[in-house]
Amino acid sequence: MKYSDITKLKHLAQDKISRSANPAIVRNSTIFFKSMQELLEKEKIVKKGSKVNFYEYGRGGSQTTIALQNFIAELELAHATFLTSTGFSAVALAIMSTCRPGDEIVVTDAVYAPTRMITSQLLKQFKVKTHFYNPEDFRNLESKINKKTKMIFVENPGSNTFEFQDLSKIVKLAKKKKIITAIDNTWGTPFFIKPLKLGFDMSISSGTKYFSGHSDVMLGSLSVNKKVYEKVRFSNKLLGYRASPDDAYLVLRGLRTLDIRLKKHEENTKKIINFLKKEKKIKEILYPHKKGTQNYENWKKHYSGATGLFSIFIYSKNRNSILKFINSLKLFGIGQSWGGFESLVLYQNHNLQRIYKKYIKANHHIVRFHIGLEDPADLIADLKQALRKIK
Repeated sequence: MKYSDITKLKHLAQDKISRSANPAIVRNSTIFFKSMQELLEKEKIVKKGSKVNFYEYGRGGSQTTIALQNFIAELELAHATFLTSTGFSAVALAIMSTCRPGDEIVVTDAVYAPTRMITSQLLKQFKVKTHFYNPEDFRNLESKINKKTKMIFVENPGSNTFEFQDLSKIVKLAKKKKIITAIDNTWGTPFFIKPLKLGFDMSISSGTKYFSGHSDVMLGSLSVNKKVYEKVRFSNKLLGYRASPDDAYLVLRGLRTLDIRLKKHEENTKKIINFLKKEKKIKEILYPHKKGTQNYENWKKHYSGATGLFSIFIYSKNRNSILKFINSLKLFGIGQSWGGFESLVLYQNHNLQRIYKKYIKANHHIVRFHIGLEDPADLIADLKQALRKIK
């Protein structure tokens, strides 16, 4: 019988051996075998990509991390899922496992800053050339592709400027040109969109964010189809990527309520945006809320919901007043991450000036928000008092 994702989130991680609702936290390095023949057979099984209940060595993981791998793979409709210690290391694994000297990679211009650094700086040292494309111009993406293009790396939406792309067109182009595709899907999660079903080869999520939901974990996941499985498995084993069983357990616990939390994040965010769009000091809200716009139509085409991360665009000749606005907020923490239960705020000009200059003109300011699970009426009241600081 097929079940919905809502039901799967509640049942996938049950421990059938101990009959516990939750898997045990298993910490291991050495794993014992009854014979050398058994150990060698286990190595063959792991290499084939078959689902396993234990690995031949602790670097592969433990029963706890296997439970989380299987859980996410089921949500992603993936051939397999690999876990890493951070979300960004999942990005690095996807790229480093497939790109080789002489290859070229095409990357979303509005990509996460560390992803931009690894593609534009580190890959350069390995003789891999990177081209950045405008996420709002599909023809610009097409123009960056040539016979050496090995991968198209998409971040959708851009995690500061929130451009939504026509993902099905990107996949169609990539398949025609026989190019590997990877997407950072941390914003949407596999609950709102399933990139592998859409045709992507790799789907990346920072488990630090919505998977965990409690701002106490660092973890990444890379879900893959059968086509790229062996490349990723080989690199993953050699590079020694591994998530800790303790963090895997916390993410498993967080995933049980992913659907409920995401719906509340979305509900709260809509209320906040309805308030902000009436404020004259805010020139633009970077979120898929305007019907008829390209961003809205692309979001609606591919996603079943929206999450709690967005930016606002403020015009002011007084930069200090923008900082006073942020510093005056009582319920919004000033912090780098997002996806947890608490609301957050960040002034982003210092990041975007280095990597992405589209919005950074004189007196233009980008402030990014993550809307948490607080009472939205309290968040609106907090924003209302702080907005008075902007001049």
